[in-house]
Amino acid sequence: MNKIIFGLLILCSFNACAQKNKDNMERLAGLNNISANLVLFNNNENIIPVKQLEKLTIASVSIGFPYAPAFDSLLNKYTKISSFNSNNYQNLTTLNDLEDDLKYFNTVIVPLTTAASNDARNINFIVSLAKSKQVIIALFGDGRGLTAFDALHVPIIWTEQDNAMSAEIIPQAIFGGIGVNKRLTTALSPKYTAGSGYTTAPIRLKYTLPEDANVNSDDLEGIDTIANEAINAKATPGAVVLVVKDGKVIFNKAYGSHTYESNLPDKVTDIFDLASLTKTTATTPTVMRLYEEGKLNLDTNIGAYIPKARERPMNPILVREVMLHQAGFIPYIPFHNTLTTSDYSRDSSAAFPTKVADNYYVRKNYFKDVMWPKMLTAPIRTRGKYVYSDISMYVMKDIVERLSGVPLNQYVIDNFYKPLGMQTAGFLPRNRFTREQIIPTEQDIYFRKTLLVGYVHDQGAALVGGVSGHAGLFSSANDLAIIYQMLLNKGTYGGTQYFKPATVDMFTQKQSPVSRRGLGFDRWDPDLSKTYPSELASPQTYGHTGYTGTCVWVDPSRGLVYIFLSNRVNPSVSDKLGNMKIRGRIEDVINRAIDKAAK
Repeated sequence: MNKIIFGLLILCSFNACAQKNKDNMERLAGLNNISANLVLFNNNENIIPVKQLEKLTIASVSIGFPYAPAFDSLLNKYTKISSFNSNNYQNLTTLNDLEDDLKYFNTVIVPLTTAASNDARNINFIVSLAKSKQVIIALFGDGRGLTAFDALHVPIIWTEQDNAMSAEIIPQAIFGGIGVNKRLTTALSPKYTAGSGYTTAPIRLKYTLPEDANVNSDDLEGIDTIANEAINAKATPGAVVLVVKDGKVIFNKAYGSHTYESNLPDKVTDIFDLASLTKTTATTPTVMRLYEEGKLNLDTNIGAYIPKARERPMNPILVREVMLHQAGFIPYIPFHNTLTTSDYSRDSSAAFPTKVADNYYVRKNYFKDVMWPKMLTAPIRTRGKYVYSDISMYVMKDIVERLSGVPLNQYVIDNFYKPLGMQTAGFLPRNRFTREQIIPTEQDIYFRKTLLVGYVHDQGAALVGGVSGHAGLFSSANDLAIIYQMLLNKGTYGGTQYFKPATVDMFTQKQSPVSRRGLGFDRWDPDLSKTYPSELASPQTYGHTGYTGTCVWVDPSRGLVYIFLSNRVNPSVSDKLGNMKIRGRIEDVINRAIDKAAK
């Protein structure tokens, strides 16, 4: 009897999986049909796909559009969008109040149905907006509604479908997650005649189903199993996993909760302390940019860039050695262990300006007077050998800030994050987001004596105010997907070239004769007994891990970006996540699914 029940359970489980794949295939067919039949009008100035995001302030204004939440959710995956709805404005004859609320925006996306286009109030509102702002219309429904827009010259993306799926597709066409190439076969208005339509190409991530990348959803089921195993074993309270294949986000899911005691479930939009992912997501891209601009020479010594290093042991060390962790620096200096009561205060003041955590401030110039001199005079013991050291990235932060003349946190926002459309990535997240949006890390009982929420976990980075070259960056998974897809694209994303392909190749490929490392980037380990970063990772794989329980791995051979974010240090540091090989095992579920699809 038990065998019969067990057999039925297996059969039911199999059928459920098979049903999921079948449902996804049917849904994908519907999505593809919508995508194939989109028509783009009035794009003679190439407004679509939207580019140069750093110059835009964008609002989405739903004119009674029933699927506005889904529409705006997709828009917000590409850049920050502020949402408005005409239903919240009571004047039945004009939308002047709504127009007034849009004064700080230079770009307005208007989703509406063709039924709404029959209302003169709505058309007058759009015509008035278009006089001073870039307007983009997303039109859903009967194509005969296009007649109302014959006098307008703004871009219009039209779909005959008026449903939730079409509301997920048009935002992606606006930002270039999906290309458009359909032409009208018959005239729909005096202006929009047969043959009308513009063609665009994809330039950003697409948000879709695994089956869209030829991956069977069933073959990714193991991700759920392993993630829940980690949570049940208390290896981490929660996690977010994101998978990009061939420029398509095919999996993005949150597990667990903010803490073991919390009733706040993890969300895919949550912001995590990235720890050492800071090295490859902030410091190394800055080095790459300055290298390309000819301002930084990898084979120049540290002393040429840092005056205080010229009489110190680190003077002759080359920048290349620093980036490879072969400079000979000691791994770590526990500065927090030598703090005295005169070094910090529970209140901020001119004498104690550096915020380390809630109700914890370090005295002025602590880094300059205490930390930096200790690093500059630290012994050089292992030059030429691979010894991973956080001091390397303190040094690189100082160098790149001297060469750029801009603080690292501002440089990466201006040069990378804002242009790429990354909304959460950055240092000091408590200055920009609520506590509830940020995943807590450690219950710090020995240094700051508080639960760390939005304050960097790394003690050294905390003592310098939360902005460091080796730690301090926070981000959501989606933002990381954007910047690492740019690297996988060999430096191009969203119609902008951030790096030359040769620069990306040089920094991400193996550059050390004594270790697996690239320049700043960690890599696949040729010692197969280490199975690093996972058993099935290809020799092309590059990325990094973070002490808080994070990783990003890019595998060009599979067109893969894999992101795992967690807070395994909550409530205190534990080795379970590493011992259970959670990150690597999930990566191999993904690798197997991709390899199976390729056969």
